[in-house]
Amino acid sequence: MVGSDSAHGLERFGRGLVLTPGLTVFAEDRAAAVTHHAHPAWKVVLSQHGHAEVRRKGHAPLRAAGLIVPPQLAHVCLTSGPYVAVFLDAWRGDPWHGAAGPLSLEQATVRRLLDAARLHHDADLPSLRAELTPLLGGPPVLDQRMEHALNHLAEPVRLADLAAEVGLSTSRLRALARSAVGVPLARLRQWARLRTAVAHLAEHPPATAAHVAGFADQPHLTRLARRMVGRTPRSLKAAIDAPGHAGAAVRARRRPAW
Repeated sequence: MVGSDSAHGLERFGRGLVLTPGLTVFAEDRAAAVTHHAHPAWKVVLSQHGHAEVRRKGHAPLRAAGLIVPPQLAHVCLTSGPYVAVFLDAWRGDPWHGAAGPLSLEQATVRRLLDAARLHHDADLPSLRAELTPLLGGPPVLDQRMEHALNHLAEPVRLADLAAEVGLSTSRLRALARSAVGVPLARLRQWARLRTAVAHLAEHPPATAAHVAGFADQPHLTRLARRMVGRTPRSLKAAIDAPGHAGAAVRARRRPAW
């Protein structure tokens, strides 16, 4: 596994949001339905009471207590009640695991994952990661140069400069990312910046979060959020700020990267 405190060193804990290197946990105490989207990351949706459902064009809906959605899969997602959604960087699992579509989880597995997420208190991140690793397949062995680039994608540097820093051409860096991770480097970078913006939504308005994360403006952030998570920054902030969720209760820490 790879990660870097310099890339995503801020760890935030709260009732509804946890952000740590390579891992995002988001929870809501209500049912949810998000529009058609595709994220360059693994998503694990865990229903606390009821079920989660994934719908794809041309396929029958898949409904279960918990679902795994692989990177790049276009879909609509719904939950019948309170839920926890866990997002992991694409290279945390086998890029071709679940390539045929979403995977359902048994109730016992969902319960173990929810126990580890335990957003009423500090999440047990090591246990959560340990439970998730076998579900996503073995992660690829990454070239060290690729690891370095992946860990610094959210930083305000050009891809050409990042490639030069590790002694590669931009085209070679892009090729390595696609072959090892299965996701275009540009999308991985967009995802890294979106995570940075979400981290700041707990304490700032969307316009400020967009600026800090390196977006041209708030509409740019909004368009990307809709494409990648099926929600707007305003709706995400409203969920984070809701009573009993993150908001002002969020605390900053540092922990080793995953």
